[in-house]
Amino acid sequence: MKLNNLSPAKGSIGREKRLGRGEGSTRGGQSTRGHKGAQSRSGYSSKLGFEGGQMPIQRRLPKFGFHNPNRVEYRAVNLSTLQYIFETRKVSVINFDVLMEAGVVSKTDKVKVLGNGELKAKLEVSADAFSKKAAEEIEKLGGKAITL
Repeated sequence: MKLNNLSPAKGSIGREKRLGRGEGSTRGGQSTRGHKGAQSRSGYSSKLGFEGGQMPIQRRLPKFGFHNPNRVEYRAVNLSTLQYIFETRKVSVINFDVLMEAGVVSKTDKVKVLGNGELKAKLEVSADAFSKKAAEEIEKLGGKAITL
């Protein structure tokens, strides 16, 4: 199969309706718009979520939940990721710039190191937050867990 052989499935694409092109087209007259009313006029477009006057679903369903404006979202980085970065890049000091170069975080992220995986190297890690287990694992091997 090649790109020049690609074609849509048989019967999936039909001709568009040519509306309002005279009586001979069988779609002259009202051009499938019916008689009178807003929907028959040019320039009509219904509102997003409009259900023909029926109470729309976003008003039928109750409000729920709470949005905390002070919530802090962290990008989770596991110990196994730190070990991988150490093995591939041969760096013992891991900070935000190293994580960004490795493609683990983007520049607006806050970083939290979690204790999943196994760490074998002595590392000096700088991050916005650490889980208890992650901090213990890093310090157990003689490294440093520096909270920014």
